[in-house]
Amino acid sequence: MSTDSTLAPRDRTLLGIVVLGAAVRLVYYASKWNQQLLLNDSIYYSGQARQLATGVWFRELFVDQPGAEHGPLTSILMAPFSWGADMHRWQRLVTLSTGIVLVWVMGRFVAELAGRRAGLVAALLAAVYPNLWINDGLVMSESISVLLVALTLWAAWRSARSSRARPMILLGVALGLGILARSELALFAPLLLGWVVIVRRRSSLDWRPVLVAAGLGVSILVPWVTFNLVRFERPVFLTTNDGTTLLGANCDEAYHGAVKGGWSVSCVFADPEYSMDEEPSVRSARQRSLAVHYAKAHAADVPFVLVARVGRTADLFGLPNLVRQDVGEERPRWASWAGIVMFWAMAVLSVVGARRFDRRRRSLLLVPILVVIVTSLLFYGGHRIRSTAEPSLVAFTAVALAPWVEHRRLGRRPTPMPTAER
Repeated sequence: MSTDSTLAPRDRTLLGIVVLGAAVRLVYYASKWNQQLLLNDSIYYSGQARQLATGVWFRELFVDQPGAEHGPLTSILMAPFSWGADMHRWQRLVTLSTGIVLVWVMGRFVAELAGRRAGLVAALLAAVYPNLWINDGLVMSESISVLLVALTLWAAWRSARSSRARPMILLGVALGLGILARSELALFAPLLLGWVVIVRRRSSLDWRPVLVAAGLGVSILVPWVTFNLVRFERPVFLTTNDGTTLLGANCDEAYHGAVKGGWSVSCVFADPEYSMDEEPSVRSARQRSLAVHYAKAHAADVPFVLVARVGRTADLFGLPNLVRQDVGEERPRWASWAGIVMFWAMAVLSVVGARRFDRRRRSLLLVPILVVIVTSLLFYGGHRIRSTAEPSLVAFTAVALAPWVEHRRLGRRPTPMPTAER
């Protein structure tokens, strides 16, 4: 598909948009300068980063137990900034930086998919879209994982069309690091690699180099997985968070009322056998068992809960509770609502954009959306779960808006996007 020339790395318009994105994020960062971390996952990431900086490798923060509540990448990246009484101020710079880089990556990636105009629109959307910058400056993993998802999609697109080794290397590295940032991206890897294999075979390219990308991704995971397997009582591959996640999503509060389809920390604290001193892998296994038992005992409610989970992820259900959860994770209430409204508009435009793409490009961008749907069904619905799909949403919306932008600029009817590749 060829529309207009793609973006050069130093395209002045793109760099101007990146500066705009940086300005938005710096203002947001400044608003959090004096804000302490709230009682959420940021405590874990920040504390682990501080322990790493002092030579302590992934132990629980408050008890003497091995720690793997979340993937290690976010804490590792923040470790060099984890000194002083106000270390969270400097840790926030990590996600601030990745959010700025994402604006540039989305511009370049979408330009290769759909042309320069669409790439610029995608960069502009990434610069101002609240559901992206609202995570930048938080001591959380979403900004890092979203950037890695965008890089993985870009690398997959290049890998599907080229016999060069560099895209395959980037693909494997980005997949491996992405899983270390957010463990649910383990669902993303086989789907995306499968897409590359299918497209390369249809293009008469050798699909076997994809095995190199897969092997590289696995090699990045091996040290962390091996480390976990030798230090916990029960087998732990990526994190011990699955038990807590499942228990908080399979309980009375998460099956009925305002939290239906979501996750409740109250259900975790209501665990009668909960103890901070309990070995984390043992606790996770026990909580998984409790969650499965509850789901089986309330099997008649499960279909409705599954619908509610997807509805929450798509901002169609439980909005006040979703916003309340965002506020509890340091996201401003007004920005959360702005993100919901903009998501609704972009979701509609994404349908238009998806129709403008040929089958090959459309299926690539649908992979993260499929991963988000599956993750929501398996665990719970929420804005953090949806973050994996945000780059696809931006890309689809940019393609829908690009002809209109061209029409406004040139004063003529927009040119239909070619769809030669099927």
